[in-house]
Amino acid sequence: MGKRIVNLLVGPESDGMRLDAFLAAADGMPSRSACAKLVEAGSVQINTCPATSKSEKVLLGDRVQAEIEDAPADAGGLLAPNPYIPLDVRFEDDYLLVISKQEGLVCHPSPGHVDDTLANALVARCGYEHLGMLQGEERPGIVHRLDMDTSGLMVAAKDDATQKALQDLIRMRVLDRRYITLVHGYVARDEDTIVTGIARSTRDRLRMAVSDAPGAREAITTYRTLERFEAGTRDEGYSLLECHLYTGRTHQIRVHMRHTGHPLVGDQLYGRGDDRVNLGLRRQFLHSWSIAFDHPATGERIERCDRLPDDLLAILNQIGERSMGRTEAGERICPLLGCDV
Repeated sequence: MGKRIVNLLVGPESDGMRLDAFLAAADGMPSRSACAKLVEAGSVQINTCPATSKSEKVLLGDRVQAEIEDAPADAGGLLAPNPYIPLDVRFEDDYLLVISKQEGLVCHPSPGHVDDTLANALVARCGYEHLGMLQGEERPGIVHRLDMDTSGLMVAAKDDATQKALQDLIRMRVLDRRYITLVHGYVARDEDTIVTGIARSTRDRLRMAVSDAPGAREAITTYRTLERFEAGTRDEGYSLLECHLYTGRTHQIRVHMRHTGHPLVGDQLYGRGDDRVNLGLRRQFLHSWSIAFDHPATGERIERCDRLPDDLLAILNQIGERSMGRTEAGERICPLLGCDV
């Protein structure tokens, strides 16, 4: 990849701006999150001194210099590498990566998302020649997906053999994936299993639905209730759950919880449209918090956990005083999520 130096002068219209916002507003600069990464990497200077924080204020007359690494013009495949998408890598070796995907990031190209996906970021980090291609050149490295507005842990593969082995672990239901969700209403049972068929809705092609039609695929979700919250004047209360996926159908947890009468808080597709009962959350409260599996090449047991992101923790803090207490599972798991920090 080639490097270029960008020199900027802070004018009156930018006086007092945050550094990351100032950089992102300049022509030829990447996204604000990518500019923040440049600051963290020590690639930005203000008046010849290294910038110390992305939130540092720039002042009238400051001279800002940024060193940017550009992607090569020929990526060796269909996708353009995008080095400006931050990847939160929790494990990496010659065979695979475990990453924590941020909310708002699409896993692979789709209409409206051409070069701003996880797949573009993986190509930039690993190169096409070091990613599994069993799902096609538009999905390099992808083993399983998370919805755009779902955050948390997922696995990517660096070669075809590892990709197939990880997919086999999912098919054999031994790749352990657990999610945290906040749902509407009082979930009475401390634990339960939901087994249904899931197929695309015949009424709305954007949705999936519980179905017993011949083309429906079996979907199995177990859940444990972690904490319950009292009803308020405008809502029926909430329940915090850990869901364990045994299958990986599209929108599986979202569809299953809607089916039980407890849609996810914030879910704009399957949930309730009232911002007040959604506690102001505009994306589904769903986070892939735990993943565990035996490494297909080395046999090492890989186990990673990921605390809730700040926006979801803020929702729990918002209703914290309404807690009806935690279950035994909740007493053990909630501190690992950052709930007691």
